[in-house]
Amino acid sequence: MLMKTSMDTATAEEDAPALAPDAHTVLHANKVEKTYANGTHALARMSLRIQRGDFVSLLGPSGCGKSTLLKMFAGLEAPSHGHIRWAGADQPAKSGLTSAMVFQEATLMPWATVAANVRLPLDLQKVPRPEADARVAEALAQVGLGAFGHVYPRELSGGMQMRASIARALVTKPDVLLMDEPFGALDEFTRNKLDTDLRALWQATGLTVVFVTHSIYEAVFLSSRVVMMAARPGRVVADVPLPEPDRSEAYRLSPPFAEHCRELSALLMAASGHAELHLSLIHI
Repeated sequence: MLMKTSMDTATAEEDAPALAPDAHTVLHANKVEKTYANGTHALARMSLRIQRGDFVSLLGPSGCGKSTLLKMFAGLEAPSHGHIRWAGADQPAKSGLTSAMVFQEATLMPWATVAANVRLPLDLQKVPRPEADARVAEALAQVGLGAFGHVYPRELSGGMQMRASIARALVTKPDVLLMDEPFGALDEFTRNKLDTDLRALWQATGLTVVFVTHSIYEAVFLSSRVVMMAARPGRVVADVPLPEPDRSEAYRLSPPFAEHCRELSALLMAASGHAELHLSLIHI
């Protein structure tokens, strides 16, 4: 079977003229490049649209610019060339969109309770305490930590600490959730459980999620789309839709799951420079 998405499909948008913003696009990287002061060419003329309600995983070899692109979407990095648009606006503050970011480490304050850690962004926004406490309770319940608001981070496992970090992002009620390998340091069982809960949360809330990962299995389980990037310089080489709605535990053992993993493995090998393997693996 020929793959639906090849290494060449994603280049079409990069070479096409800029398109006008539409109501469904919440994030748009338009022909962006990033070169750092030390000469590192992190991203090269890449374009990508994120639609409202998407769960998009960015997958690719180390050094392909996944985290750089995520930081651009967060407004933490500026492109050297090209532009980022947030719901058509040239600045996040003008777009009406709100976003929150979850990093690789939970980065919780050890001297504060879980509830106080989750409440921090609301305190910075000077949200009245009764409203803030109600939103903290809701966010903790969403991530399965409803009974742990009074404890301190040191009393939590690594997986529970990451749940608290996600709750801290959710408490701001973002339109877009940006996640940079949040489960990469966790054991496989904990990671799978968090993936299942995150997928359920996405389906329940209608969030738009951009998720950086190195795991093909995680990307296939979570995503509505997987964007494959290649390195040196970073660029988008494939955009693979994953239409199956059912992502129960049984999905991990299903033929569609195995087929998607096989396809993405071939793309990843090609993106990593193993083009000869790509040519032999994209056909059955």
